[in-house]
Amino acid sequence: MRKRDHHRPEYLEAEGKTLKVHFVMHESFEAPGAFEDWVKARGYQATYSRVYQHDVLPDTAESFDLLVVLGGPQDPATTLEQCPHFNALAERELISKAISARRAVVGVCLGSQLIGEALGATFNHSPEKEIGKFPICLTQEGLANPKFSHFGETLEVGHWHNDMPGLTLDARIIAYSKGCPRQIVEYNHLVYGFQCHMELTKDVVELLIQASEAELITLTDRRFVQQPAALRANDYDDMNQKLFVFLDKLVADYQAE
Repeated sequence: MRKRDHHRPEYLEAEGKTLKVHFVMHESFEAPGAFEDWVKARGYQATYSRVYQHDVLPDTAESFDLLVVLGGPQDPATTLEQCPHFNALAERELISKAISARRAVVGVCLGSQLIGEALGATFNHSPEKEIGKFPICLTQEGLANPKFSHFGETLEVGHWHNDMPGLTLDARIIAYSKGCPRQIVEYNHLVYGFQCHMELTKDVVELLIQASEAELITLTDRRFVQQPAALRANDYDDMNQKLFVFLDKLVADYQAE
């Protein structure tokens, strides 16, 4: 009889069990977008902690294989007094449990910053506010990383941020942009922070515009901020497909553990 691997969920010990993905959503307008499309296309199972609806976070990492922590207008320093539905400490603890249990973890924007914080790396403000679709450039380490070999040297992706994740001693910067030096960070071969938003679709962008239109009007002088008409005109399909391939490679690494 094969010895039980205590790092893997019991349901994966049986043949034919599907991958389980858990999403942490901070706001209704910071939706999973292409991540959810990928889950559905692959026939995986999705569960959600919609913290803006006061859903509870999982107590352990036993119920999922991949944890996806999405973005939000908060930052890791936001307190419960400032935002009663956002508990940064609890989310950092969940991320730590997932990493310790050797689950795959992907953080987007705020989620990427929370991963860094969970590993002891304080988030920072980005040199530029970026909102829209702009290119990222892969570093030499990024170009050499098999999970990103399909990105090419540059790739146009979505952005909607002010901050960026902190770096641990072992972290590797996979990609950067003119406005932000930390666009994609590898913390280990199963844990990745995406400051950029490769999950954006036209529907998600519309939600973000509706939530941010008043702010966008005040940012017409920013060189890396697009206005609603440009945001709506962008094509997000190619970056979505590139995200799908990355996720497939991440899952393959996870299942090989």
